[in-house]
Amino acid sequence: MSVTTPAVPREPLTAEEQRLRIEDLLKNIGMNVTDIEEDFANYLYNMLGRSLTSEPYYHYKALSYAVRDRLMKLWKQTWASYNKSDKKKAYYLSMEFLIGRSLTNNLLNLGIEHKAEAAMYQLGLALENIEEAEIDAGLGNGGLGRLAACFMDSCATLKLPVMGYGLRYEYGMFKQLIQNGHQIEAPDHWLGYDSYPWEFQRREYTRVVRFGGVSRPYRDHQTGHLSVHWENTEEVLAVPYDVPIPGYQNGIVNTLRLWSAQATEVFNFSEFNKGSYFEAVSSKAEAENITMVLYPNDASENGKELRLRQQYFLVSASLQDVVAQWLEHHGRDFREFAKHNVFQLNDTHPSLAVAELMRILVDDNGLGWDEAWAITSNCMAYTNHTLLPEALERWSVKLFQKLLPRLLDIIYEINARFLKQVSMKWPGDNNRLRDMSIIDEHQNVRMAYLAIVGSFSVNGVAALHSQLLKDGLFNDFFQLWPWKFNNKTNGVTQRRWIASSNPGLRALLADTIGEGWITQLDQLAGIEKELGNADFRSRWSAVKRQNKQRLAELVARDTGVHFNPDAMFDVQVKRMHEYKRQLLNLLHVIHLYSRIKRGDTANWTNRCVLIGGKAAPGYVTAKNIIKLINNVADIINNDPEVGDKLKLAFIPNYRVSVMEVIAPGTDLSEQISTAGKEASGTGNMKFMMNGAVTIGTLDGANVEILEAVGEDNFFLFGLKTPEVADLRRSYRPQDYIDRDHNLQCVMGLLESGHFNRFEPGLFDDLIAGIKSSTDPWMTLADFTSFVDAQQRAADAYRDHDRWTTMSIINSARSGMFSTDRTISQYNDEIWKLKPVGE
Repeated sequence: MSVTTPAVPREPLTAEEQRLRIEDLLKNIGMNVTDIEEDFANYLYNMLGRSLTSEPYYHYKALSYAVRDRLMKLWKQTWASYNKSDKKKAYYLSMEFLIGRSLTNNLLNLGIEHKAEAAMYQLGLALENIEEAEIDAGLGNGGLGRLAACFMDSCATLKLPVMGYGLRYEYGMFKQLIQNGHQIEAPDHWLGYDSYPWEFQRREYTRVVRFGGVSRPYRDHQTGHLSVHWENTEEVLAVPYDVPIPGYQNGIVNTLRLWSAQATEVFNFSEFNKGSYFEAVSSKAEAENITMVLYPNDASENGKELRLRQQYFLVSASLQDVVAQWLEHHGRDFREFAKHNVFQLNDTHPSLAVAELMRILVDDNGLGWDEAWAITSNCMAYTNHTLLPEALERWSVKLFQKLLPRLLDIIYEINARFLKQVSMKWPGDNNRLRDMSIIDEHQNVRMAYLAIVGSFSVNGVAALHSQLLKDGLFNDFFQLWPWKFNNKTNGVTQRRWIASSNPGLRALLADTIGEGWITQLDQLAGIEKELGNADFRSRWSAVKRQNKQRLAELVARDTGVHFNPDAMFDVQVKRMHEYKRQLLNLLHVIHLYSRIKRGDTANWTNRCVLIGGKAAPGYVTAKNIIKLINNVADIINNDPEVGDKLKLAFIPNYRVSVMEVIAPGTDLSEQISTAGKEASGTGNMKFMMNGAVTIGTLDGANVEILEAVGEDNFFLFGLKTPEVADLRRSYRPQDYIDRDHNLQCVMGLLESGHFNRFEPGLFDDLIAGIKSSTDPWMTLADFTSFVDAQQRAADAYRDHDRWTTMSIINSARSGMFSTDRTISQYNDEIWKLKPVGE
C-alpha cells in the first residue's frame, strides 16, 4: 500500500508573484499554426462538445475562441497602459456600431490569417466557409454605425486611447425579407440563444440608471446651499459587455463597451406568491426592453418613450462609468477632469450627455453650477450627420417630465443661461431668441441645440456639409461661436474594405507597391505609375472580373437574377430614403427598358443594375419604392426581348458582409442624392477604393471625390446646391416632362400601370410625388442630366482601356478617404490625445 505524501504547506503568492506567474503561463499562447490548431480542437471538442463533422457555425465559434485568447493578452496590456498613467482619453458615444463580422478582421489585424487558414486546412476545413458562418452583429443600421466601427478600427491602429460606448441590442433593426416585391420585416436575433464569442461580460462595472420619479429642491440648513434630489425613481441595471477592437498588427487592443439593460430584481416574489404571475415579471421585461431592439418604431408615443430611454440609458451608464474611473484615481477633485477626458457625441442621439454630466457633477459630487459647466462644456464634442431638419431629434417636454424630470430641470437652466448670452450678443432680437432656444415654441427639446451649446467643438462630416451647417442650419450658432465649428470629412478603414474584403486586389497591390498602404492609404498613389504597365492593367482587370463573378453568384443566390460579369455592374446600395433618390435610378432603368422596347439599341452597353437597402418600418414611401423596384425587375428580367441587355435586382437584407462582396465587384457607383441633402456618404468611398467609378451629384463627400479624381474620372450631373434652392420657388415638374421625350416615355409607362397591371393604383402616390411642385428632392429636374451622364458612363465602359484607366485612378487617389486620416484630424484638432508609447 503506497502512502501519498501530503502537499507541503506554503505561503500564498504575493500580488507581484501572481502577476508574474500569469504572465509566464500566457507565454504558452502561441501564434504558430500548430498552436492555433490545438486550441481550435480543444474548444471544438472539450468546450463546445462538437466534432470536425459538425456544421461550420461551431467551427466558427471554436476558432473565434482560439483567436480571442490571442487578443486577450494584448487587450489586458493595452488596458493597463491606458490606466497606469494620467493619459488623456477619449470616449466615443454612439447609438450604433455596425461592426459586421469580426473573425476575418481580427485574424487580419493580429497578422495570423494565413496561419489560421493553414491550421484549418490541416484539419480538412476551409477558413472561408468558417468565416461565412459568422452572423453580422446587429448593432447598427447604416452609415452612422458603420462609420463608428471604422473609427474604432483606426483609433486602435493609431494607438489612441479611445473607448467606444454603445448598446448591446439583442435584436438588430430587422431582417429584411422580400415577399411579392414588398419589404417584410422579420426579427434579427443576431445574438442567437448562445454566447457571442467576441464579448466579455464585466458585471463588476454594472451601473444603475434611473427613470421617472420626481425632482425636489432642498436647502441644506447648515450651508444654506440649494440642492436637488431625484426621488422615487425606477432603477435599471446597465451591465457592460466588452468587445475587443485590435489595431493592425501593433499590439494594441481597444475596448468597445456595450450596455445591456437588466432589472434590479428578476421578479417580484410577493406578487408571484399572490398569484399575479404577469405582474411578477413585468418589471424585468420592461427594463430589458431598453436594449431589446435597435431603433424601435417611434411613430407611436410608446416608441418615442423607448427611444428616449435608450438614449439616456447609453449616456448615463457611460458617463457614470467614466466618472467612477476618475473617482478611483483622483477622488472628488474634478479640476483636471476636462484636461484628461473628452467625449465625442456621434450625432444627436447622445446629446443628453451634456445634461447628464452636469447632473453627475452637481447632484452626485457637489460641484457648483459654474464649475460643473466649465468642465462639461470643455470636454464634450458634437458631430452632426444630417442636413435634414426633420432628422434633428426633438423630444417633448411632456415626455421629459415623465421620464427624466431632473434632466429637464438641468436643460431649462442651461437654456436660460444660454439665452441670456444670446440676448447680450443681439439685444432685443426676440426672433433670434426664439429660433436659438433649446426649448422650441411647441415645447420640444431640440437635441442638436443642446449638443451645440454644451460642446467646445461642432463638426460636419464633409467639406460641403460643414459649410452648409455654418451657412444655413446652424448659422445663428456659427455667428455666436465661429471657433466651435470645423470639418472632419468621413472615411472608411482600408483594412476591412480592401485588405479583408478584396483579397485579389490586396495581392496585386502587395506585388506592386508592398503593403504599406494598409496603414498609410495615400501610398495607393503609387499604382498610378503603373497605368502604362500592360501586365498590371491585365491583372487589375482580372481581379475585377473575379470579384464581379463572386458578386454575380451572390445576386443569383439571394434574388434568382443572373448577372453576366461582362456587363457593366451599376450599383446603388444604401438606406432607402427619398433624398438618396433610388427612384431617380429606377427612372433611368425604365428609360433603358423603354429604349430596348423601341429598338433604340445602337452602340448598346449591357448593364446589370443592383439596388439594395432597408426602409424604416414606418416609412411608407420608401417601402413603396422597394415594391416598384421589384415590380420593374420582374418585367425586365422576364422579357426575352430584353435578354442580357439589361438586368435589375433588389438585394434583400443589405448588411456589412454583403457590402464586402458588392464593393469589390462594382463598376459604377451610384451617389445621386439631391444636392445639399447628403452629409457625406461612406459607401462612395468604399466603392472608390475598390476601383469603381462614381456617377453623382455635387453633394456630400462626392465633392471631394471629384476634386481628387478630376472630371475625366467621375460622371457628374444634376443641379448644384444653390440651384436647388433657387429652383424651389418656381419648380414645375411638368415642364421637364414636356421638353424631354425620354421622360415622357418613362412617365407613360408608369402612369399606364405597365408595372402594376394587377395592382391598380399602387404607385399613384409615388407618381404624384415626383410630379408635384413641392417635391423637395426635385427628382424630375435632374432626370435629363442623369440620363446624359449615364450615357457617358456606358460609352466609357465599352472602351475597356479607358475604363480600366478610370478604375485604377479612382483607387489610386482614394488615400484621403481612410478613417486613419479622419481620426488623425479628430485627434490633432479636437481630442489631442497622445498615442501609446509617446
